[in-house]
Amino acid sequence: MSTSVSSSASAAPAPVNPRSRVVIASLVGTSIEFYDFYVYATAAVLVFPALFFPNQDPATALLSSFAAFGAAFVARPIGSILFGHFGDRIGRKGTLVASLLTMGIATVLIGCLPTAQVPGWEFWAPALLVIMRFAQGLGLGGEWSGAALLATENAPKNKRAIYGTFPQLGAPIGFIIANLIFLWLSVGLSPEAFAAWGWRIPFLISAVLVIVGLYVRLKLVETPAFQKVVEKGEVAKLPLARVFKTSWRQLILGTFIMLATYVLFYLMTTFTLTFGTTASTLEAAQAGAEAKGKPMSAEAIDTFVPGLGYARNDFLIMLIVGVVFFGIFTLVAGPLAEKFGRRKMLMTVTLGILVFGLLWVPLFGAGFVGVMALLVIGFTLMGLTFGPMGAQLPELFPGNVRYTGSAISYNVSSILGAAVAPFIAVFLWQLADGSVFLVGTYLSAAAVLTLIALFLSKETKDVDYENDVA
Repeated sequence: MSTSVSSSASAAPAPVNPRSRVVIASLVGTSIEFYDFYVYATAAVLVFPALFFPNQDPATALLSSFAAFGAAFVARPIGSILFGHFGDRIGRKGTLVASLLTMGIATVLIGCLPTAQVPGWEFWAPALLVIMRFAQGLGLGGEWSGAALLATENAPKNKRAIYGTFPQLGAPIGFIIANLIFLWLSVGLSPEAFAAWGWRIPFLISAVLVIVGLYVRLKLVETPAFQKVVEKGEVAKLPLARVFKTSWRQLILGTFIMLATYVLFYLMTTFTLTFGTTASTLEAAQAGAEAKGKPMSAEAIDTFVPGLGYARNDFLIMLIVGVVFFGIFTLVAGPLAEKFGRRKMLMTVTLGILVFGLLWVPLFGAGFVGVMALLVIGFTLMGLTFGPMGAQLPELFPGNVRYTGSAISYNVSSILGAAVAPFIAVFLWQLADGSVFLVGTYLSAAAVLTLIALFLSKETKDVDYENDVA
């Protein structure tokens, strides 16, 4: 009898995570990530210069506000090393809880900060803002990779790319929630009320997402792939050293495979919003060029597209419509990547991004229909390229360094593609005296680099995900 019980117990299957729990647990962190980006980016333009840097001139205050925003990008690679170490040492579950807490608490605390207008807080208010942004970046550095591993390491056979789209959906969801909240606040509050206290609401609301995420993640069991690493005694003592020793090539390839995705995303969101809400004319651009002592060339005049001059709320609604296509095609991308393979599909989509970059001038110059076509096409391509990344980057790395490797590639790419993209785009826009031709060319150039990385990489669809170690 005891033998029978023992055999039955030993044959009992290991506990698994229900699909619904995997979906919510992997989705909530990236939703907060992109929600936070838009909430802070909007506040950084509208109120943070006056609230946290009131003693500076307007231009310097705005730059200071964006410098605080950039602190998160500096912290992200550090976070990828920190949380990657623990994700590969102690497991995905505990690390994901820690990254969510780090990110979520910092986001909520920003909504509680006193401003520099409060006597005695002139120095500490902006300093604490930078510290909170840095803490957000640390958490974000480990969040995406852990969420992607949670999804793909719990995926059934031949469904890793489909499960890998779960965390990717956080990008369009975070964008839509953040911008709907700001639209609601802009309609319901006066500018004075928003500056006084309304700006805090979006940061405090993120606490709801954090609580839901923690509740679900604490109920998780460890992923099967990491359990196999533990059972084999292959846990890396120093994952960072191991990944650079055994997978340095994959680190480089993964960084550039993600590059065009990041450049496309931040051009489609931050730059198009700036360009779409700026009013300018060819005459004003020519006058500005002459004031600089370099009149516009014939090519610049031919490719000039005036700032579109939309009201901010109107253009936000247009962006939200475009982002709906982002979400739809993120889901579509998973089955396509399973059917055709990650590499082949991503090469095809990246070719589409390259061509799309060359169409910016005619689309932006074609009125409302052209602008909506640009937003729909751009966000469709974004969904098709972003969706497979949840499987593509983790599949490049063996199981015992997978968290560290995918996190480093993702976050270094965020610096090369995301952190600098809005600044490069505005610089190229000004350099070309109001033409968006160079901005579109910049996107196409990023696509070329991604194509090269994909060409040099191998198809990862059929890698032995649970038994591969470095």
